[in-house]
Amino acid sequence: MRKVSMATRAELVAAISGRYVLGGRAEKARMLDEFVALTGFHRKHAMRLLRGDCAPAKSGPRPGRRVYSDEVRAALVVVWEASDRICGKRLHPLLPSLIEAMERHGHGAMDSETRRQLLTMSPATIDRVLKDIKASASGPRRRKGSTTIRRSVPVRTFSDWDDPAPALSRRILFLIPAHTRRAPSRKPWC
Repeated sequence: MRKVSMATRAELVAAISGRYVLGGRAEKARMLDEFVALTGFHRKHAMRLLRGDCAPAKSGPRPGRRVYSDEVRAALVVVWEASDRICGKRLHPLLPSLIEAMERHGHGAMDSETRRQLLTMSPATIDRVLKDIKASASGPRRRKGSTTIRRSVPVRTFSDWDDPAPALSRRILFLIPAHTRRAPSRKPWC
């Protein structure tokens, strides 16, 4: 039940909240009635907004600082390629041995801070850091095979099995006595 736009509601909250906090009980009730009638908010939500209890929602991504430098990302890509591009959950336990082996063979000379950051990186963070690289490394998606080729290959379904029924066969049953220890008789029982 929207009577006014969200921008107008925000302007109303900014205009009324100062007077609402300073007003008396009767004045607050009157302002609250008018505000609820204008905006269509529930009464309790309107009270919280006008008191300033509800913080406005932040829009956009968080402005968080970047923890891992480009040097750490480049070292992670080298280790990821050396491990045959496995996922972060499987790469994480292998990082200490891979980094040691690469340094021993002279493939990945890195400083102690880069090494420490690589070893403390979580599996989920490994996947997040490698997300863009994985997308570009996989290349364009492959197309499915042509439908004409698929249609030209004959496929047998259950409806085309028109093979003749098996010919009459003779089955011979041998009688095995239940409580005897002798070998079954070779006399057919028909």
